[in-house]
Amino acid sequence: MTYQRRISFLIGLDSAIVLFSIYIGYFILHPYMNIYAPSTLLLSSVALLASHHIFAAIYKLYHKAWEYASVRELIAIAKAVTFSVGATSIVQLLTFDDIYMRVLLITWMLHILMIGGSRFSWRMYKERYLLKKHSGLKRTLIVGAGQGGSVVAKQLLSRETGLEPIVFVDDDPRKLRLQIHGLNVEGKTADIPALVEKHDIENIIIAIPSLKQHQIKHIYEQCAKTESKVQIMPLIEDIMTGKLAVSQLRDVAVEDLLGREPIDLDLDSISETITGRTVLVTGAGGSIGSEICRQISAFQPKTIILVGHGENSIYQIDMEMRNRHQGLIEIIPVIADVQDRARMFSIMDKHRPDVVYHAAAHKHVPLMEYNPKEAVKNNIFGTKNTAEASAASGVKRFVLVSTDKAVNPTNIMGATKRVAEMVIQQLDRESNTTFTAVRFGNVLGSRGSVIPLFKKQIEAGGPVTVTHKDMTRYFMTIPEASRLVIQSSTLARGGEIFVLDMGEPVKIVDLARNLIHLSGYTEDEIEIKFSGLRPGEKMYEELLNKNEIHPEQIFPKIHIGKAGVVEGEILWKFVDSLLEKEIPVMKGQLIEIANTKENLKAVMKQSISS
Repeated sequence: MTYQRRISFLIGLDSAIVLFSIYIGYFILHPYMNIYAPSTLLLSSVALLASHHIFAAIYKLYHKAWEYASVRELIAIAKAVTFSVGATSIVQLLTFDDIYMRVLLITWMLHILMIGGSRFSWRMYKERYLLKKHSGLKRTLIVGAGQGGSVVAKQLLSRETGLEPIVFVDDDPRKLRLQIHGLNVEGKTADIPALVEKHDIENIIIAIPSLKQHQIKHIYEQCAKTESKVQIMPLIEDIMTGKLAVSQLRDVAVEDLLGREPIDLDLDSISETITGRTVLVTGAGGSIGSEICRQISAFQPKTIILVGHGENSIYQIDMEMRNRHQGLIEIIPVIADVQDRARMFSIMDKHRPDVVYHAAAHKHVPLMEYNPKEAVKNNIFGTKNTAEASAASGVKRFVLVSTDKAVNPTNIMGATKRVAEMVIQQLDRESNTTFTAVRFGNVLGSRGSVIPLFKKQIEAGGPVTVTHKDMTRYFMTIPEASRLVIQSSTLARGGEIFVLDMGEPVKIVDLARNLIHLSGYTEDEIEIKFSGLRPGEKMYEELLNKNEIHPEQIFPKIHIGKAGVVEGEILWKFVDSLLEKEIPVMKGQLIEIANTKENLKAVMKQSISS
């Protein structure tokens, strides 16, 4: 139906309803009361008809999409009818010096019932008959019968999303057996598997935007018992800031299943450290480095210097930052290798940063087992070059991004990061710059991490390869890790190794299973194969060894370690001698140095004299 034909139809329908209402009111009362002469009835009909169309136009009754009619539209009908009947009563008073109140009251009731009924019957007809004929609608269960669930159900009832809401579940006993938009609340989250089977559900939507992370995990565990696709509403902070609408659904991600709650940062201390300052980030094109840039930009530094070896990655973060801040923050991209000592001194001397976040590193464990000299050059000497250049140019704070693999390392990557920690601890004692390190575990979704690998394997049809069924790792998200790194920089007094609270360790095989389910497959469709430990890998990771543990947190989710101190002269002689050693000798010595605090000096002296 065209727009003009639709308007003409509604005007004609309303005209018939208006005339029918007033005449029915007259004939109901006429046998009992001698009211209304024919001329009175005719004039009242014309007045009511004219006033109705005027107020219908004012309240846009002919321009509403009645297939989406709700309480708001009903209120508009009530206003238009009430004012049109009121106008008719005024006409009667002025013309006949009387108001025929009973007739007008009956007319008002019939008017609302018939006009409201005509509009809402169209919505019901479209929902129950016309739209049910559409193919491809997926039967959907909604978790949460609160405001969020109501909004989602209303959105889905439009059928524009390709989903058809069937039933609600909610753990609030007061909502059980209620109806929302014609849908029943039939059970609790524990009943999800049974309801999915009962109603042949294909899609599940978690519609509680205020959910805590551990609650999402609990609900997903019930959803994972089915083969339905699971989606979730946006986070409540994204809704409140206007970043996303309530109805914008997303797939449940692995990050949602960590059970970790959002971090409350000390915004004042971070602002004091960063706002109006010059901040330099090495490895700025990497997963952690680029996220640090995004996070610190919220605190309005004067300048952000993006240092990286990869041309393409630095270009991408440079363009992103420029588009996001539109000249409010000076963005300076710098292509440089931290192994180039002269270049790093030149950069620091030119830009004189206040704060340096050193995220540049080689981090892939098996690769570094095959290329130990590259790990030493980048992780140890790259750190030493950047840190010494920072001290020489008067940097106030220097933060090394380290790893849990530096604890009792069994591999080259971990050993080089432990020596890098020792280097910045020594420089903290020798300079006016405040040096500190931040140690954390695996980061979900970072380059070279297990999640992108699993996703590629799933896309290829499997199998998903897991090294061992009992292997565990600590995980956190990239934004969370970056925020805690920034927060740690404000807590530093010099020489500390901050350790981020990684929560509970996660079994890699459980991570693989979750990712398979989240991708819409079962383990019968995507096989999991165990490939065995790779060179240098541990079964379990540690964040602190037994000699480094400070049980209390210096800040929520941040511990401070008691890492051992090494005599400076011995450390520098050892570091300078590293590149002169043969790879097998160097590998063994590095791991022993990082592992054995008690024999550290002896091992170094042996290395220096050999």
